[in-house]
Amino acid sequence: MSASTQLQAPHRPTTANGVPGWLVALLAVASGMTVANLYYAQPLLSSLSSVFHTSTATAGALITITQVGYVAGMLFLVPLGDRLEKRNLVTALLTVTTLALVAAGLATSFPMLLIASLVSGATSVVAQILVPFAASLAADHARGRVVGRVMSGLLTGILLSRTLSSLVSDLAGWRVVFLGSAVLMAVLAVALRAALPQHAPTTTIPYHHVLRSTAQLVRTHPALLRRGLYQAAMFGVFSAFWTTVSFVLTGPYFNYSPVGVGIFALVGALGAAIAPLAGHWADRKLVRPVTGIAFVVAAVGFGLAGFGQHSIILIALAAILIDIAVQTTLILGQHTVYQLDPNARARLNSAFIAIFFLGGAVGSQLGSIVYHAGGWSALTVLGAALPVLALLYWTTERRAQTRTTR
Repeated sequence: MSASTQLQAPHRPTTANGVPGWLVALLAVASGMTVANLYYAQPLLSSLSSVFHTSTATAGALITITQVGYVAGMLFLVPLGDRLEKRNLVTALLTVTTLALVAAGLATSFPMLLIASLVSGATSVVAQILVPFAASLAADHARGRVVGRVMSGLLTGILLSRTLSSLVSDLAGWRVVFLGSAVLMAVLAVALRAALPQHAPTTTIPYHHVLRSTAQLVRTHPALLRRGLYQAAMFGVFSAFWTTVSFVLTGPYFNYSPVGVGIFALVGALGAAIAPLAGHWADRKLVRPVTGIAFVVAAVGFGLAGFGQHSIILIALAAILIDIAVQTTLILGQHTVYQLDPNARARLNSAFIAIFFLGGAVGSQLGSIVYHAGGWSALTVLGAALPVLALLYWTTERRAQTRTTR
């Protein structure tokens, strides 16, 4: 066994997939818990706007700044997963996340909350260190399924975070949402420290060379940039939908409470069930056709949302379709990216996630602007347009592959 995959705990049994089932479950839960930090504020925007006396558009910047922090973490922290021992790196990042969430929970001004959210967003990239970690441990024939199972936990965390945030805020106040997550991060740091096998670095090059090589990977592997742009479009509309739907549901027509918005978010969690199936499709080499189908599904979802702006059933169905489409392209994209260079999976994942999270940050901010300028109908037109553009780009994929093999 090579140094890059040597485990300190060889007595722990593995399965035919190469990873013990309990470890896959732990990685899935940990990924979901950490990435949830990016979304706790979404159903709280109206409340935070009142508490800190800001406009709803300004409050929406909290989501954007958190995602910008996540992109910064992807660019500057996740590549360290190839350079440092992963267990130590995860412990250090979770410690900083805990402190940042405490600061957010104790914030006395909106700028203080923004800064704390920027830091917690940057260090919550632990999820994107754990996913390539699972991919490195998995057997080649089962990598898609293992990644899919871990990602199902991550995606469930994204979707359930809104519901949990709404319920906790309604019962105990918005500060407890952040302080409670700080406690969970501290517990998670201890649990992962005790349970994760030691995983040696795959490179010894200096940090600045690690960062430079991450950028070089984008130029070296056209598939990395292509899948990143696909997902940027999809995650942009995902963020636009979930950032603005809370305004629709709390508006005069539906008049939902924050708890009602959180409960509505549960419908999106149904989409997380697609992740293991998407991993199975990836293992069966169906990446390209399923990607095209996912773009169509996302556009149809926004069409339903536009026609059903006064129907909670149609909006809920749209949410499910959008989440299924976004999660499918994410799993397929990661499967493709991880195949490009087994010794650079953390850096490949860093570039991939950074590209599409920039799309998410732009999508959440653009979605707020478009919604306040043109209403829900304008937002759904934007949401349908981006998957269609991605689909048009997808039609050039085979021609691009032919040119690169000549």
